Amino acid sequence: MTSFEHLPILSAADVERALTRDRAAAALTRALRAGLEPGEDLERSVLDVAGGQLLLMPSAGAAVGLKAVTLAPGNPGRGLPRIQGAYLLFGAETLELRAIMDGVAVTNLRTPAVSVAATDPLLTRFTRPIELVVFGAGPQAVGHVDAIRAIGSVEPADVTYVVRRPDRAREQLPPHATVVAADSPEVPVRLGRAQVVVCATSARGPLFDSAHVTDGSVVIAVGSHEPDVRELDGSLMARANVVVEDVGTALREAGDVVMAIREGRLRADELIPMADVVRGTRTLAPDRTAVFKSVGMSWQDLVVAEEIVEQHLRGR
Repeated sequence: MTSFEHLPILSAADVERALTRDRAAAALTRALRAGLEPGEDLERSVLDVAGGQLLLMPSAGAAVGLKAVTLAPGNPGRGLPRIQGAYLLFGAETLELRAIMDGVAVTNLRTPAVSVAATDPLLTRFTRPIELVVFGAGPQAVGHVDAIRAIGSVEPADVTYVVRRPDRAREQLPPHATVVAADSPEVPVRLGRAQVVVCATSARGPLFDSAHVTDGSVVIAVGSHEPDVRELDGSLMARANVVVEDVGTALREAGDVVMAIREGRLRADELIPMADVVRGTRTLAPDRTAVFKSVGMSWQDLVVAEEIVEQHLRGR
């Protein structure tokens, strides 16, 4: 029987103190290289409820975990977070509850770590400080910049945040951040200079004309997990090597992939599993643009949650 008196309950601050993004990326890389198969993960459920959506993300491996997250579109108008949730970590055999932690903090840590684990082998194509363009200004946008800076594979020379409301974005971005309005004529110029582009928005359609993206760049898209929502246009998917966490999951949930296939701009058999890149069994041509499309998967949360608890207990 679980004793809640001694059960670790980790706040967002506890999660952030326990594990850095680069160490989370290293844990994900180790798991994939050790043979973890993303396609064997349990499927998540997205349930419509009165206030929005309830996402249930279970996974089972060396441990068992469940992330329960709510998405309430009306909450920002109430002064409340749009996304809230909790992560429950259980033992693999006894299924005893081992820890509870802030689910949003786990997501904010996990998502950039997954992107870094997937693209770190690709970033070695850049031998000079890179120009980085980021669409969005929320925790995931900032988290991806921090994660890329932390891995050491590349050094960002300049970071540009592209947003719909620059004045509002400046309030939540680091001081002296370069902020450009999404409708500014400067956006195509910045895209043309960028080696890495990150898309971390709630947009439901393409964020930019991909004709401005240079060949050989790396594009990371993490903003959507619905089959009818995309951040990237079909033209970019047609000329890129497209890397996904798992082919089957991408065909169900990744709108950028699903719609490009529907348009005849991409084929399912062209999709490259993230594990192949991480394990080094697939090398991508450095002169061809690479897209990493992430929808977030339960195995990632579980790997990161296990590492969080381990590091938290070591630090006590």
